[in-house]
Amino acid sequence: MLTEAEMFSGFAVDDVAAARGFYETTLGLDVVEVSLGVQGSDVPGGLEIRTGGDTRILIYPKADHEPAVFTILNFIVDDIERAVDGLAARGVRFELYDSPKTDEKGIHRTPEVHPVAWFRDPAGNLLSLIER
Repeated sequence: MLTEAEMFSGFAVDDVAAARGFYETTLGLDVVEVSLGVQGSDVPGGLEIRTGGDTRILIYPKADHEPAVFTILNFIVDDIERAVDGLAARGVRFELYDSPKTDEKGIHRTPEVHPVAWFRDPAGNLLSLIER
């Protein structure tokens, strides 16, 4: 039934302007403003992250937003050290955990999984970098 349907993912933030600055300027992604309602409606606008191909990710405002307690968006990178260093230079703070254990840069390394590092957007949502 849905095999032919278009799909996209989305998540909430409490401040659309802060989200745009973070995703567009800090992370360097292609971000555009989008209407969330039908033409002429009084529905607040949101954002859309556009990546290669047809991938779209919707960011929408939610006044009573609570940050996700799980990873909402993963970025696959070729070199996690370089990606972490580059984002840290742009002001991104990586999460430091005891479990799963991360190193001083916030990178979790174990033979069972690909190296991964977690960080938060301005709304507190959890994102990650995962080495290919």
